Amino acid sequence: MSTPSEKYASFRSDQEHPAVTEFRALYDFRLDEFQLRACAALEDGHQVLVAAPTGSGKTLVGEFAVHLALQRGQKCFYTTPIKALSNQKYADLVRRYGQDNVGLLTGDNSINSEAPIVVMTTEVLRNMLYAASQTLLGLSYVVMDEVHYLADRSRGAVWEEVIIHLPDSVAVVSLSATVSNAEEFGDWLETVRGNTVVVLEEKRPVPLFQHVMVGKRLHDLFAGETPTAGAAQAQFGPSAGRPSRSGNPAKAAGQSSAPDLRDMVNPQLVKIARDDNRIFRDDSRKPRRRRDLPKGRPAKSHFTPYRSDVVEELDAGALLPAIYFIFSRKGCEDAMLQCLRSGLRLTKPSERDEIKRVLAERTVDLPDEDLGVLGYHDFAEALSRGIAAHHAGLLAAFKEVVEELFARGLIKVVFATETLALGINMPARTVVLEKLSKWNGEAHVDITPGEYTQLTGRAGRRGIDVEGHAVVLWQPGFDPRAVAGLASTRTYPLRSSFSPSYNMAVNLVRQVGRSRARDMLELSFAQFQSDQAVVGLARQVQRNTEALEGYKESIDCHLGDFLEYADLRRRIGERESSGSKRRKLDRRVEAQESIEKLRMGDIIRIPAGRSAGWALVIDPGMRSEREGPRPTVLTLDRQVRKLSMVDFPTPVESIGVLRVPKKFNARNPQQRRELAQVLRNRTDMHGEDGPPSYRSRAGDVVTHADDPELQEMRARLRAHPCHGCSDREDHARWAERYFRLDRENRDVQRKIEQRTNTIARQFDRVCQVLDALHYLDGDKTTEAGDRLSRIYAELDLVAAECLRQGVFDDLDVPQLASALAALVYESRSKDEPTSPRLPRGEVRDALEKMGVIWRDLSALERDMRVDFLRSMDLGFCWAAYRWASGASLAEVLYESDLAAGDFVRWVKQLIDLTEQVADAAGPTPLRKTARAVTDEIRRGVISYASVVDEP
Repeated sequence: MSTPSEKYASFRSDQEHPAVTEFRALYDFRLDEFQLRACAALEDGHQVLVAAPTGSGKTLVGEFAVHLALQRGQKCFYTTPIKALSNQKYADLVRRYGQDNVGLLTGDNSINSEAPIVVMTTEVLRNMLYAASQTLLGLSYVVMDEVHYLADRSRGAVWEEVIIHLPDSVAVVSLSATVSNAEEFGDWLETVRGNTVVVLEEKRPVPLFQHVMVGKRLHDLFAGETPTAGAAQAQFGPSAGRPSRSGNPAKAAGQSSAPDLRDMVNPQLVKIARDDNRIFRDDSRKPRRRRDLPKGRPAKSHFTPYRSDVVEELDAGALLPAIYFIFSRKGCEDAMLQCLRSGLRLTKPSERDEIKRVLAERTVDLPDEDLGVLGYHDFAEALSRGIAAHHAGLLAAFKEVVEELFARGLIKVVFATETLALGINMPARTVVLEKLSKWNGEAHVDITPGEYTQLTGRAGRRGIDVEGHAVVLWQPGFDPRAVAGLASTRTYPLRSSFSPSYNMAVNLVRQVGRSRARDMLELSFAQFQSDQAVVGLARQVQRNTEALEGYKESIDCHLGDFLEYADLRRRIGERESSGSKRRKLDRRVEAQESIEKLRMGDIIRIPAGRSAGWALVIDPGMRSEREGPRPTVLTLDRQVRKLSMVDFPTPVESIGVLRVPKKFNARNPQQRRELAQVLRNRTDMHGEDGPPSYRSRAGDVVTHADDPELQEMRARLRAHPCHGCSDREDHARWAERYFRLDRENRDVQRKIEQRTNTIARQFDRVCQVLDALHYLDGDKTTEAGDRLSRIYAELDLVAAECLRQGVFDDLDVPQLASALAALVYESRSKDEPTSPRLPRGEVRDALEKMGVIWRDLSALERDMRVDFLRSMDLGFCWAAYRWASGASLAEVLYESDLAAGDFVRWVKQLIDLTEQVADAAGPTPLRKTARAVTDEIRRGVISYASVVDEP
């Protein structure tokens, strides 16, 4: 029961925040304290940043913004990073507020766009801001779900663009996963948007227990079954699973702040790892094993469990439903088929009937002739058994079915790639990680602590499970302490990936002019983070400046300006030093030139080294660019030596010539003795150092007396008043410290200059490119610039240049589809063919012209020191041509070797670009052709695929 003071506090809160009170009544569970704090801040007129773990319920704060907008007769936009999440959120809000109040804008769909509540992808909102859309009128709230996406290299800039350019009257609700620098991000929001309240929540609503599966046995990762995150304050409903392994979730929650969980690793796992790694290492050395292994792949540990065994063990332990992460699309499909072949069945008859009903309902519009090529029959059979795969290559309609059935508890295990962890609401009791490394497009890399937390954060369903479970499968070379480090690390900062693009530049200049645009970009989080780093450097400069003032006091001389005197001494020293270095270099050059003049039979005196003394050149040696000439000589002690520049610190000169016999063999001791004796007889008359004229030339030294400027500086030094100071050397020591610290201080100031205004400098360089191409004219955009402002593709400038140069003008519908495909497609693998199949005719000429344009633009970028344009990729040109020509899905997929989901996604992106090109082309025949392309390729599975993974 609540205490009287708690009751009074609740009463006061209800009085002060009536909208929160009304909102709480809509839910049949108690809101967490962090949710109430964030909602109260919103009602008080603040903007909020909520950073909380996956599954903690932070989206509820976004829904409160929706509630406030409706209550006050205002508009709210709810933005998400991916279309699948937009569709899911749209469905959630329609169920609560009705179809009339909720709209959807994703590029694929435009439903009720003028509704008071509109769900959209972040790119759609960015484009609306640049176009000054009338839909923005009356907007009061913008929810930015998964705002930590601004760290994404390819798309992150969009989030910062929106935050910077939204009107001040709009309150931004930022929802982020847990990041270690949330306060820094909140400070930036405060700077850009004004009054922002940061609400942090580090506890998971359901404690998470970590396990390792070795063979068919599940081991706790930590001794004492320590969870890696605490329980929420909320009261849970009855668990559908087994009782808590700890027996006391509340007690487990209190252990979440353990200093280093790597010290608490289960000793049994450490022993298994030691034994298994030794066995594996020994076995891998056996030739028989090496011959049996596929090239480049390690042996499989006998402790690594089979996928079907993992699912059976989880089912037996009441740990389903589970998300089983495999970082490979093919791996997900293979896992699903392996479970089918094993006869695994996880559903009851009533569940199978409901699964079949939902599947039939959601795929009724798919053409019958396409079902086979889409793998429908295996997919349907797996679903009926409670098993599914989910990845970006899966047809979007199939993914929607999986998401719905999993959310309803009808699917028991989903084999998924990491895209499933990015925002889609599919919580599970257990998460399985098959491996702790993944392919990033270039190499296999270990997953980061942040990725580990994001993936395992799906485990534990709020209000259903009293605990969640993360299971890592044993693999060769497994290190339990490394897994513990991933599970316990809480340092994954949010880093901006913001960079001004060509489209961004022309849109900003169009709206506010170049100077104002430059100032706006200085407000980016990227610049804020750079400036934050500068703060520490600025403090260092301040400390150094104060120390320099102290040094000045110690240098003070009653006879005059000692710093001036000390500076003169310093410059004299530098002049002498540089002169010595210069003279040494000159002598080295002279020495090398003298050696290069040597010929066979020359008698020389080696000035230094272990061979110093008289010698006879028997081979001048071939010149080496790196080492200089390497003459071979015979010394008086009958040794044959190959010399180097080290032996000649001074030039060398021949004092005479001896004839070297043609058949002289340096390996013959007798011949060496005879020739050395002749050399000795010849050199005895000159003595040890050679003739007087030779000695004078060899000993020539250029002194400081030959430098008139140095002599003048020395005279000034002697005439300076401080030269006669009795404390001169003491002052000089302080002056040395002063100059050393002053030099360090200037280095730090240079670093500050390099880090400040970095985004503005990038913007200036982007504008220089656009100036050179006449897209900008001062503070205005040209006609070409206006076209560029309507193209948002990654290769925006290439597309705009192709429009300007008329590359697309004479192409028909399939040809235009093929040409534009080169600007949207990007191969997933370097293994794809480097010379893909291309259509014949005019499209090839167009692609060649596009290649020339890309190369010219890339050269201009290099001159202007920017790098935005990736290479064009022709790998989708043939598929786009065939699809726009009316070929069937089976034909296109067979000829292109693309997965159905990938094909749909690339066609969707091609549709986006063709619509942009049609808009940018103006009232020309090209606009008609581009719109015809859209009509021709939006057919079959494309027209029925309502969502894709990326915008």
